[in-house]
Amino acid sequence: SILTRMKIMWQLASLVWVQRRNVDLLLDVHGYQIFRNGQFNGDPHPGNILVLENGQLGLIDYGQCYTLTEEDRLALSYIVRELSNPEVDGATLSSAMRDFGFRFKYYKEDVVKEMASLLFDSDNARIPLGLPTPQELLMYLNSQDPMETVPDPAVFVCRTSFLFRGMGMITGMDIRTASRWRNHAISALK
Repeated sequence: SILTRMKIMWQLASLVWVQRRNVDLLLDVHGYQIFRNGQFNGDPHPGNILVLENGQLGLIDYGQCYTLTEEDRLALSYIVRELSNPEVDGATLSSAMRDFGFRFKYYKEDVVKEMASLLFDSDNARIPLGLPTPQELLMYLNSQDPMETVPDPAVFVCRTSFLFRGMGMITGMDIRTASRWRNHAISALK
């Protein structure tokens, strides 16, 4: 019947709304941990997140924690702040990536900008290039300007960003982690 269908549609919409709210909360919590505390869980996949009976979230399995040095936390904050600007300045972003410890063979600003976006914000640049996966975008960007050094602290932050983007895909959200973490990054720089 129509009422049964409407009830099912309402239940599905409610479920999606709750999941999106939870992803938003998790993004905020991890942004706070990364940029303000400098210590965070680098493995926030859905198996490490519990929905408790009262609706609150429980975060478990902090076996892959990482602690950023003050210098790394601030360098990462500059990257995220720049990536979240409406008009990203390639020179500023390249400098911030260098300060964080990334090394590229040629430092082509457009490639460094897209690499920073891939690692810490979004992999949407692959779509107009016809690349089906983030891995193929990584390989393409490396063919344009090879990354010679990836700093260890970047790996866990990048992983966290990718995990949240994956959660966003499941819930129909286009998550740009730099935009979501912008306020925490700016607070860290004050």
